Amino acid sequence: MTRRKWMALSAGSLAGRGSAAGQNVDDEIRSWAKQAPLSMQFRGGSPGECRAWQKEFSAKLSELLGPYKLPERWEEIRERAVDLDDHRREELLLRAEGYRDLPVYRLTPRDASSGRRPGILALHGHGAYGYDPVAGIATTPERKSNIAEANYDYGVQLVRRGYVVAIPCFTPFGRRVDSAKPYRGDACGITFARMMLFGKLLIAENLRNALWTLELLSQSAAVDPARIGCVGLSYGGRMTMLTSALSPKIRVAVISGALNVMQERVQGRYGCGAQIIPGLLRYGDVPEIASLIAPRPCLWEVGQKDSLMVKDWIEPALERMRRAWGALGAAEHLQADSFDGAHRWNGVKAYPLLERVLKP
Repeated sequence: MTRRKWMALSAGSLAGRGSAAGQNVDDEIRSWAKQAPLSMQFRGGSPGECRAWQKEFSAKLSELLGPYKLPERWEEIRERAVDLDDHRREELLLRAEGYRDLPVYRLTPRDASSGRRPGILALHGHGAYGYDPVAGIATTPERKSNIAEANYDYGVQLVRRGYVVAIPCFTPFGRRVDSAKPYRGDACGITFARMMLFGKLLIAENLRNALWTLELLSQSAAVDPARIGCVGLSYGGRMTMLTSALSPKIRVAVISGALNVMQERVQGRYGCGAQIIPGLLRYGDVPEIASLIAPRPCLWEVGQKDSLMVKDWIEPALERMRRAWGALGAAEHLQADSFDGAHRWNGVKAYPLLERVLKP
């Protein structure tokens, strides 16, 4: 068939399809989102049904994520230690053969006693400064403003409350990118696409980094491995949810600024490749991932002025989670802190919850 004949046939075929031929890709994706199967939502009511569902959905989630196995052995390299008024900040690299070095801050109270303390895995969100704000590093007016706006130094706030805090640096943020070559466009979307060509999923790589840091924390001589919590704002909240869902070592989770669902987000021109799990909406969404945390305590922080939260989707998402906590007889362990504020860490209900569960 000649090119001219093929084009004539194609034009005739499109003309015969009527309005469907004019549907653009945005309309099509919105249609897919509205009709997303979410085929593995939990609809049971008993503890046995919920535990069986959690096992099944956890396996499916791990299948969608692909490999995120931790290295069996690694080296802990201390680059520097800084003694501050009330805590010590160690700047570490975790190094293992076949893996990129993972930068981690470890914050320890200066008045540390000989006994073991509870630990906190504190995860950061989007931003050029990576993990620095959570550790309270503010060397310029811009960095100070970044921390003040989002109440972003919750790692420091927690070490001052008696916890040992570990903070990994995610990709593609802070030290994990080439600062001399800034991205022209969204760093998450670009990194996601490039890594996928090698069969690597960005969110799974960051999940490994969170779990690796969790293992570092749990093996620390200063930490009681039975008393570890996880907290995070924004993307850090998303990763707190995912890490807590897949690791029973985490006793309590505080998820801030992340109570939105992919089914809603993808209806706009959403492109954060750091949050994409291919095929997720065939089986579930954020509420289903979060439900793997049940019956452990879980608090969602929701700013009433947070432009990233769509109010009409918040309560339905929480209701889907309540099915799991309710079925396991732990309805009171799922909480929401709706506060008068924007996209920021709050801490008002979070700190008492952490103290109640982890007992610093």
